[in-house]
Amino acid sequence: MISNLTLLQTFYHLAHEGSYSAAARNLGLSYQSVANHVRRLEQTIGDKLVESEKGGKQVALTPRGHAMYKLLHPELDIMLKRLALLIDKERPVLRVGLPQAAFFYLFPKILRRVQEEHHGMELRALERDTMLPDLVKDGSLDVCISESFFGDPMVPQRLLGVYQLCLVVPRVWKLEPSEENIAKQLKGRPFITYEPGQTLRNIAIDFLAQSGIEAAVAVSTSGSSSVKRCVEEGLGFAIIPSWCIEPDESRVLSVVLENIPEIKMYFGHAQFLSDSIYVKSLYDACQEYLSAKMLDIAH
Repeated sequence: MISNLTLLQTFYHLAHEGSYSAAARNLGLSYQSVANHVRRLEQTIGDKLVESEKGGKQVALTPRGHAMYKLLHPELDIMLKRLALLIDKERPVLRVGLPQAAFFYLFPKILRRVQEEHHGMELRALERDTMLPDLVKDGSLDVCISESFFGDPMVPQRLLGVYQLCLVVPRVWKLEPSEENIAKQLKGRPFITYEPGQTLRNIAIDFLAQSGIEAAVAVSTSGSSSVKRCVEEGLGFAIIPSWCIEPDESRVLSVVLENIPEIKMYFGHAQFLSDSIYVKSLYDACQEYLSAKMLDIAH
């Protein structure tokens, strides 16, 4: 334990200072001792942590090095107590980035299954849908769930599943929403949607235009749960993921839009975590629950 602690402390100072000489000064060690500690840590975990050009004064962190440093940096003392787990690729902490609505509507049930399989695992959720590949590559995230395919070999992705969009209207409007009569029912009514630039906003506005409706946006917001909340309050209609609709909805009415192509969801992760049992368990739980959810909606 003491030996491993020394190696991690040395790596932490090297990553923080950016050079072997600066880390050596801070630790009161020789240049060669710092280099040997880092080399031994890399041998222990079976992966490269730093890269440096021959004769260069500065070092650069590898993706695994970034991930290790990000875990150590916020709470070094706490993280070091988890030494045995941090050294292993199958870490007990998974940091997941995903859209806020996906966490709100889907993740609690997914997490229940993962917790049943791995009682000691901690999951940290970052609820956002932008900059996810960059956050994975710089070590801030381990896993990301997104409707975008990045095409980045450093963040391998697998298709998680597909879902359909649905039209939702306030129940107080006393309408039975219909895809066939959408123009007749909704023309001129206020539209609730996502912030400019979001993919689902563009898809929805294009669909409405093809249906003969020039969308009059009344409210735009960042996520599906906020969009739906506005509809519940009678502020307008919206087009949102079908998995936002619960079987016992009392404040909105909805209909699945068959003429809009299904939306793909992707599961990505840091490349060095490809063999992690925690990542595999989370992927399996997400895929299974999303498939079951879509099957329930179809029926």
